[in-house]
Amino acid sequence: MKKVIQMIDLDCAHCASKIEQAIAKLEGVNSVTISFMTQKLTLDCDESIYASIVEQAKKICKKIEPHCTLKA
Repeated sequence: MKKVIQMIDLDCAHCASKIEQAIAKLEGVNSVTISFMTQKLTLDCDESIYASIVEQAKKICKKIEPHCTLKA
């Protein structure tokens, strides 16, 4: 299942890359891409654990880029 999540206040392209790499390591994630220009995260994962992955992604995002939030 592929979903697009809006990223609000993503300030740094390097941080976007670090967030993308960290989310890609989560169990159940098939692929993830973050577009710094459009401020969007595209997540392909198992639908049954989507909510759990989004919660983990929010924590990763806050750790790397504290002002950034995900709007699923």
